[in-house]
Amino acid sequence: MSVTNARLARSATLESASDSRRSRYIRLWQFVPRELGFLLLGVPIAVVGFSVTLPLFVLGIGTLVTFFIGLVVLAVALSVSRWFGTIELVRLEWAGRPAVARPDWQARQRNPGFFGWVRAVLGNGHRWLYLLHTTVINFVVSLITWIISVVWVATGLGGVSYWFWGRFLPSGTQGWRLSQSVLWLFGVPPESVDFASWDPIFYLAAGILMLATLPFVTRGLTLAHQGIAKGILGDFRSDALQRQVTSLNESRGAAIAAEGQSLRRLERDIHDGPQQRLVRMQMDLTAADRQADIDPGKTRALIGEALQQSRDALDELRALSRGFAPPILMDRGLIAALESAAARSIIPAHVVSELPMGSSIPLEIERNAYFVASEVLTNAVKHSGASAIDIRIELRGSRANGETRLKLTVTDNGHGGAAVCDGHGLAGLHERLRGIGGAFDVRSPAGGPTVVTALLPLTTALTPQ
Repeated sequence: MSVTNARLARSATLESASDSRRSRYIRLWQFVPRELGFLLLGVPIAVVGFSVTLPLFVLGIGTLVTFFIGLVVLAVALSVSRWFGTIELVRLEWAGRPAVARPDWQARQRNPGFFGWVRAVLGNGHRWLYLLHTTVINFVVSLITWIISVVWVATGLGGVSYWFWGRFLPSGTQGWRLSQSVLWLFGVPPESVDFASWDPIFYLAAGILMLATLPFVTRGLTLAHQGIAKGILGDFRSDALQRQVTSLNESRGAAIAAEGQSLRRLERDIHDGPQQRLVRMQMDLTAADRQADIDPGKTRALIGEALQQSRDALDELRALSRGFAPPILMDRGLIAALESAAARSIIPAHVVSELPMGSSIPLEIERNAYFVASEVLTNAVKHSGASAIDIRIELRGSRANGETRLKLTVTDNGHGGAAVCDGHGLAGLHERLRGIGGAFDVRSPAGGPTVVTALLPLTTALTPQ
């Protein structure tokens, strides 16, 4: 019984592998029209790029004696080659190939104006590689792949249709026959075979073979173009590292600015709120002490005012502490903390969580998400005139680098008009999120609704508890 089960399992595995290969072959055929179109259009585009870019480059080299004109013409030639290189990348994406990371052209122009543009163009190594690709590499590679594609398709279609058009060939014009060459390889004497009857069979077999292998040919030729484009037209690894360093420096500056702004705001809020109330309470208590023996009624009134000032100061201190890490956030997590903040809101607020069940988020990310949500909620209560607020939290993956981010969306049905302005709370949130590598977006057309979106990168992997 165990031997029979093993044979059945092996048979099922073989059938599954066969089905998988069959499905892969069918998927290859689905891309054949686009890949074939990419290959057949390669030569016309390469010829145009070669005919336009090379004369401009030669003219620029020849006029370098005039310096200014030569530099300008060279810059134009490099810009034109960049355009043709970009066309190649777009065509590869159209053919179904993954997008190639492109150079960041804007980051390389440091100086404004015309001369800044010329200096940025001539000093950019990517543009010279694009020129090499347009004038030499792509012209040669496109010509080779075009010839292979045309011969393969023509042979396949001609072979399977030879039975039809072969009969219209004038007699005596066929000096070479496919069947004669094939049978000769197997030692069959020519005088013993009627080649006219064998030719359609051999041509049909050759045509079927060529068409059956066409998906592999088009895929291989397209991959050759993609490999060349990735190596020559793609971004350098050092460029990505440089952008990362620049982004980290900007994030660090944004974090420092956001921290300074938060401290200044906290200092202002404490000075204008609890500190003033505590001063007033001290004055009331001092006056009550002086009136204790003279006017007990006035003393009680002053003590009552002092108690009210202490309660107000306590409420303001609690409101200020919400921007930090409340105990409920530490004990029960982000969702519970957001629900608590929504329950305290004057405007009815609703929290919707789409996080995976039992997931764990780094505490620092939770703290920042709570700070952003509470600040936006406070801003909506003060300025939006809304009657309902929706707070939604979920996970989103980034296609660029596969990084998972925590997405926080706060929507109110108010009158709109919110904007990120310097010195205001939303600007501080923007700087705060930049400091941790996140993103902040506000969409608030006139008449509403206002949608505030925050993306926070997860510094550690999200794992189930």
